[in-house]
Amino acid sequence: MAGRRQGAAARRRRAARLKSAAVGGGLALVLLVVFWSVVWPYLVGVLILGGVAATGWWLWRTDRLMRGRDRLWRQEEAVKAGHRTLAEVDAMTGTEFEELVAELCRRDGCMEVRRVGGANDNGADVVGRLPDGRSLVIQCKRYAPTSTIASRELRDLLGAKVHFAADLAVFVTTTRFSRHSEKFALQHGILAVHRDHLGLWNNGASLLSLSEVNGQGQGDSRHRARWKQAYEK
Repeated sequence: MAGRRQGAAARRRRAARLKSAAVGGGLALVLLVVFWSVVWPYLVGVLILGGVAATGWWLWRTDRLMRGRDRLWRQEEAVKAGHRTLAEVDAMTGTEFEELVAELCRRDGCMEVRRVGGANDNGADVVGRLPDGRSLVIQCKRYAPTSTIASRELRDLLGAKVHFAADLAVFVTTTRFSRHSEKFALQHGILAVHRDHLGLWNNGASLLSLSEVNGQGQGDSRHRARWKQAYEK
């Protein structure tokens, strides 16, 4: 009996709450109709503010998601680049090598980077701007490691620097520079990126950091002898 009385009392309380809610809702509706001319601007304002807030939240959330995906993509690409070996670079076509150099420039924060290599490239393969805004022109040579870059090829790059009115000229190769070409690069302010420096750049060093070791890293005669032994097999 006590359980039945408690259940009946609970039902009466629910019914009372529903009745109160209905009366309150009806009264609010009547007041809304009566005072509609006064209230409607505020209601519209609340709806607009709510819509703006919801849109802003959606844009903020979408931006965070996109930024997160972009960071993840860049991290994955950095890992892939770090695993890329110079042997894989040697297997690239000339165009693929130029694209790689352009990609490394973008990774380092260079702007307006584009590949211009081709039949009428005016001595340049990649152009762009350094992070500090200086213009950049690059010549790319994917040669066999046993080859040597002659000074005449750097003279062509010097002409490209004049043609494009560039602030910095860079020569990137998969091999080494001759003594004369290395000296020519230093005399004319050309950044000469030989195979060993390309390996550093590929593995994370910035392009501008290589300027601090420009003209170095090719070693003495014993180093060159070991180089030939390693690559002439």
